[in-house]
Amino acid sequence: MDVKQQVLEAMKAAGEPLNAGRLVEMTGLDRKDVDKAMAELKKSGEIVSPKRCYWQPS
Repeated sequence: MDVKQQVLEAMKAAGEPLNAGRLVEMTGLDRKDVDKAMAELKKSGEIVSPKRCYWQPS
């Protein structure tokens, strides 16, 4: 499973908006990898932000 998919799955499993720091804790991935995956997910519209710095699947 690639990093993007891991981040998206963690977001779905949480059931609430998450910030990057929480995703790093949940997945055990490197912060740079999580930030890069989130940027790609934002660009493709797969995640949305209900409030500043928190993201959830769209």
